[in-house]
Amino acid sequence: MRFLKAKKRELAPIMRIIEEAQGFLASHHIDQWQNGYPNEAAMHRDILNNESFVVASNDSTLIGTAMFSTRKESTYMTIEGSWITKANATYGVIHRMAVSSKFRNKGVAKFIFEQCEQLLLKNHIDSMRIDTHQDNLAMQGLLKQLKYTYCGVIYLDDGDKRLAYEKRMTG
Repeated sequence: MRFLKAKKRELAPIMRIIEEAQGFLASHHIDQWQNGYPNEAAMHRDILNNESFVVASNDSTLIGTAMFSTRKESTYMTIEGSWITKANATYGVIHRMAVSSKFRNKGVAKFIFEQCEQLLLKNHIDSMRIDTHQDNLAMQGLLKQLKYTYCGVIYLDDGDKRLAYEKRMTG
């Protein structure tokens, strides 16, 4: 597998992966991503911001996607709980992560996390933060497996509740 910056021409296959993930969440009665988000405009914006990444299989098929950034997240400013690192710390975030249905449970999501964590280490950034829906047990299980610490609850701009996690990259 290879972890690459997404290109504009990859928007259609990225959206297919997102739509598969939306269907997966719906089939498990999880209302995350069921309101038309993430949409093509959001994914296009991630590409233009150089924050969209894809996972390509050995035959160059796109099998996963994620947004990774080190920009501060406005919804992370207020937490019911506490972050591991200070409020003004620089941190990475992963959003809009999805894996093709044909490649689910094959380590692609773990690979995305590992690659993003390596980018943080390379840039001397000590923390990754992420949030997920309270019913997304698969993501919560992965976060536990990858040694992320539950920090509390945050609320998205639309008021939706999310469980917030953080991991220190060193020590």
